[in-house]
Order: sequence, then C-alpha cells, then structure tokens
Amino acid sequence: MSSPVNVLDVSRPPIRTLHLAWVAFFITFVVWFSHAPLMAHIREAFDLSDQQLKALLILNVALTIPARIVVGMLVDRFGPRLVFSSLLMISAFFCWGFAFATSYEMLALFRFLGGFVGAGFVIGIRLIGEWFPARQVGMAQGIYGGWGNFGSAAAAMTLPSVALLFGGDDGWRYAIASTGVLAFFYGIFFYIKARNTPKGSTYFKPKRTGGLEVSSWGDFYLYIAMTLPLYIALAVMSWRLSPANLALLSETATLSMYAVLGVLFVFQISQIWRVNREHLNSGVPEIDRYKFKQVAALDWAYFVTFGSELAVVSMLPLFFMETFALSAVTAGLLASGFAFMNLVARPSGGYFSDVFGRKRSLSVLIAGLAVGYLVMAQVDSSWWIPGAVIATMACSFFVQAGEGAVFAMVPLIKRRMTGQIAGMVGAFGNVGAVVYLTALTFVDASTFFLIIAGSAAVCFFIVQFVEEPQGQMQEVLPDGSVQLIDVA
Repeated sequence: MSSPVNVLDVSRPPIRTLHLAWVAFFITFVVWFSHAPLMAHIREAFDLSDQQLKALLILNVALTIPARIVVGMLVDRFGPRLVFSSLLMISAFFCWGFAFATSYEMLALFRFLGGFVGAGFVIGIRLIGEWFPARQVGMAQGIYGGWGNFGSAAAAMTLPSVALLFGGDDGWRYAIASTGVLAFFYGIFFYIKARNTPKGSTYFKPKRTGGLEVSSWGDFYLYIAMTLPLYIALAVMSWRLSPANLALLSETATLSMYAVLGVLFVFQISQIWRVNREHLNSGVPEIDRYKFKQVAALDWAYFVTFGSELAVVSMLPLFFMETFALSAVTAGLLASGFAFMNLVARPSGGYFSDVFGRKRSLSVLIAGLAVGYLVMAQVDSSWWIPGAVIATMACSFFVQAGEGAVFAMVPLIKRRMTGQIAGMVGAFGNVGAVVYLTALTFVDASTFFLIIAGSAAVCFFIVQFVEEPQGQMQEVLPDGSVQLIDVA
C-alpha cells in the first residue's frame, strides 16, 4: 500500500523539488495559453478574420509535437535542471515577440515558436521520477501534471484582469508580456534551487543520443511504426494551413512543408538505425532490455486521454452555448469545469496506480472515459443543464485521472531514457488533439464524442498488452557496477 505524498512537508527535499517542478510546469502553460483569453483584443488590434484566428490556434500546438521529442532527448542528456531553466528563459523571448508583434506574419511566427514552451511537461516527468520511489511516483507525477496543467485555466481567469489593470489599447500586450517576465525569472530561480537527483544518487544517461535504444528487432520495427503518426499529424496541420483550408500557407509553401516532413522522417529513421544497429546485431544484454510495447501502449493511452482533453476544452464552451442558448460568459464558466478537474483528478489517477496497480488502474480509467464520452454524446437541449455539467465533470475525471495513470508508469520503464519516453508519450497527446479537432471539422458534436468513445474502446484493448512493472529495473553505474531501482 502506498503512502500519500504529503505536499505540506516542505522540510523534505523531494517535496520541495515537487513544488519547484509543478510551478515551472504551471508557468509554461500560462505562457503557452496566454493568448487564448485575450483573443478578442488580438482580433481587434490586427483586424483578423476567423480563418486567421483558427490558423493561430493550429500554430500554437504545431511545434509542440517535435519539441517534446527533442526536449526528451535533451533532458536525458543534460538533466532537468539545465533544460527546464533554459526552456523557461528562451520561451520568454518568444512570448515577448508575440506580445509586441506589429504584423500578422510576426504574430503567426511567434505563436508557432511559442509552442516550444509546451514541451516543458516532459522535463518534470524525469525529475519527479528521480526524486520519488515507485510506491509514490504515481501520485507525485499526478500532482505535478494536474497542478501544472491548471496553468491554462489560471491564464484564462487572470490575464483579462491583468490587461484591464494595464489599461489602454496595448493592455493585452503587457498582460501577455508579463507571463514572459515570470517565466524568465523563474527559470533563473529554478536553476539555483533545483537538483537533478537526491544527494548521492546517479543521474543515468542514454548510451547513445538521437533516438530510443530498443531491445529487439521486433521493437525496432514497432518503434519506427510509432514515429509515423507524429509526422502524419504535422502533415495534417500543414494541410489545414494550405490554400485548400485556412490559406495561411501558399501552395508552394505547403508542398515544401510536406517535403521537409518527409526528409525529417527519413532522417529520424536513420538516427534510430544508427542508435540501435550495433547493439541489436551483437545482442542486447538482459540487464539493458525493456519491452517497447509498454511505450507504444502508453502512447495510445495518452492519445486518447490528453488528446481528447485538449480537443474537448477547445470546443466545449461553444457546445454549451449552442446547445442550451447560453451567453458566451455563462457557457465558458460551465465548460471550465472540465479543466478544473485537473487539480484532483490527475493526482487521483496517479494515486490509484500506486495503490491498485498500474495496468488495472489505467484499464478502469480508460473504460470510464469511454463511457463518459458515450454519455456526453447524448447531451442535447432537452437535458437539465446541471445534469449536463455533472456528466461533463464526471467524464473529465476519468480523462484526467487516466493521464495521471499513464505517467505513473512512464518513469518505471527505463530510467536513463525516461525523458525520451515521456517526450514520445507526450507528443502523442498532441497528435490526439490534432486528429480529434480535425474530425470535429467534419461532424457534429454528438458524433465527435462518439468518435472519442470508440477510439477509447480500441485503446482499452491495447492497454491489455501492458505488463505490470515488477521487481526492479537495472542501470549500470559509470564504474561498471549495477544499481537496482525498485519499480513495484
């Protein structure tokens, strides 16, 4: 039985590290979604069309998919302390560029670059995994993810007031810029206060960089297959920005994007081959083995959980407004319940994993969210509004608790590659959002919820291939000796 993580016991270094980490993640989400509550001001300042606004929303998540992969590699190589600090400080400049843009082209460029800050989530997964034992890592990861994820809701609640406080036509600019100031100085503070591991512990690094090391040829081919959806999602984004859709890119630019994605895919495959060729040909020692199917199953689980959350949060206010003929303000408040559940749901999912088992908890939560979306598909104007809100919040509990259960398992697969694994799993969450939001452009809301429920049912089947972490994982110290790390 796991003991709960006492977040008030700040005398303990792991708890202090947890608070440092979730606040850093919280700030990244404040910066990442700082534009959302101020879109009306941005639209007025630049006289933007609906198509241009939609393009900004797509650009906001485009870079996050590859960024999470790259940042995962960097954190395994250089450690969370340096990478998180650097990400916060660099992202501040992208934030300021967006805040003080003078043309739509500048606005679009810095919104695209601003997606880089969305990769911050990956860094804390490795950091928390270093500081908490297996019996508590699920709840600790849930607190980190749930409280940090609340940054988007905090931005929505506070930044309009901050803009009013600054006043004038440029109040929105200073409000957004203030989040960059916060990120920059917290980056410095984080570097001073954070440490990669507890005192006396070893920070294990990958033997090779450029891709995940896998344990068999079967895993090698599965790994390649699992990289393909990342590029398909980016191609879909390019298509959405093409002249056939939002018309932000020209025909030539769109074709160039497709070509670049093709080249990058071939390059990544070459890197995966370079990293794995030698040790697969010579045979992977038992001590270094892990099963990539664990990573693949968690990829799809996060596709369904976080992917559906991002998509539903984007459309839920309009759904409530149109279904129940509510004002935009009232609909927004009712829909905010979906995001608010993060504060308790994600830590709960991690805690369930610690107490009842990783596979069992994830299976139950995936099944629960499938049922939740089936119920939401039935919501129409005949429903009692409080009943619709209760159904929404119940569904969101399973969605976000499922996210907590996914990342309760990620640090228990292979310690030295936790950043890269978290990066890939996190990227699949964004891929899910792209797929679901693209589907939404072709169907009504009820069918949209049914599509998510159906994909969750498929994911439930995939999760049954996950193996419960047992015993200990092994890592080799620099002197050649072996360290055993409990995973059960």
